[in-house]
Amino acid sequence: MSKKIVVIGGGAAGLMASIAAAEQGALVTLLEPNERLGKKINITGKGRCNVTNNCSQEELLAHVPHNGRFLYSAFSRFGSQDTMAFFEKAGVALKTERGNRVFPQSDSAFDITDALRRRLQQLHVNWVRDRALEVLQTEGRAAGVRGEKGTYEADAVILATGGMSYPGTGSTGDGYRIASALGHTIVEPRGSLVPLESSDPCCGKMQGLALKNVELTAFNKKNKAVFKEFGEMLFTHFGVSGPLVLSASAHLRNWDKEQYRLQIDLKPALDMPKLEARILRDLTEQHNRDFEKIVAGLVPHSMVAVVMEKLEIPEGLKANSVTREQRRALVELLKKFPVPVTGPRPVREAIVTAGGVKVSEVQPSTMESKLVEGLYLAGELLDVDAYTGGFNLQIAWATGHTAGVSAAEEKEW
Repeated sequence: MSKKIVVIGGGAAGLMASIAAAEQGALVTLLEPNERLGKKINITGKGRCNVTNNCSQEELLAHVPHNGRFLYSAFSRFGSQDTMAFFEKAGVALKTERGNRVFPQSDSAFDITDALRRRLQQLHVNWVRDRALEVLQTEGRAAGVRGEKGTYEADAVILATGGMSYPGTGSTGDGYRIASALGHTIVEPRGSLVPLESSDPCCGKMQGLALKNVELTAFNKKNKAVFKEFGEMLFTHFGVSGPLVLSASAHLRNWDKEQYRLQIDLKPALDMPKLEARILRDLTEQHNRDFEKIVAGLVPHSMVAVVMEKLEIPEGLKANSVTREQRRALVELLKKFPVPVTGPRPVREAIVTAGGVKVSEVQPSTMESKLVEGLYLAGELLDVDAYTGGFNLQIAWATGHTAGVSAAEEKEW
């Protein structure tokens, strides 16, 4: 007789768990209250969906800064090559871009969710639009799920409700409450891949300014660089955001003990001597112009006033009156533009949630709870998170697949 499995959550981990369990012959019921499955998948990668990262298992683990060893078995069973093969078999042509990031060739995340939905239909997975309230137990093992609309018997339950980021997609923290009620320890959820707040009023003055082709470095209080990358970022009313900042945020932890600062190299293609030579040439060739006009040729328009303010340059100063110290101060500022940061934005604004169910309470080889037999946990609900580049989705696919296969396996009761 086929095992009855109830999967809670229709995100990446829950969909993969449902498919993996059904492929093993289980009768699967998927509980997801949203009107569409994979709602959060559809907004990842700016709607393009960074499916995974085309790299080795060792490289996958190297991009998981917290509890990476826990994922060793899941990545062994279902690595990035398996993810790529799964979607290509499902009819989604893929491509690998800079940084080994894998996307659908169509650049549409809907191709990924459509492929998952088709596979669910082929395997006769029963999707019920209901919100799970609790996992039912009989003699210490999972026996079903009580939802708002009904009760669903099960031989095994897979909890894959996601974290707390983007609550509009359904990640409202329900899974933490359900897991906690079953005795699991919840490591306090916090944002990872999240915008950062700054106390510098200059950020607000440059609100909306997007910087491209800059290098961002993050330093801890010991002045050690903990992150350095080239790319794009954005100034906002509260501080900074954009791809570079989100990537940096995953490296900035322990805000209660640490102090971080950011530094922007606005001219990464030029070293300091070359940049100074260029500025000196501009000052010489345009010696009768206001210094502010020279600065305007070096930085975006909305940054000019901020640069002048930070350099404490008086209004109307002519290029031919600029001292060597002022010139060198400009070079220093362009190469090391400072942004003090005070902390991350709220977890609901994060792309990924760090924290969650304590992984020492979960069997890494099966994703089964060590506290409740027949309960499996997968995806962002677990206390694991990774850097940007498709690694977080790979965690979801791998842990979901492992949970689905393991839950469907026949066990001696």
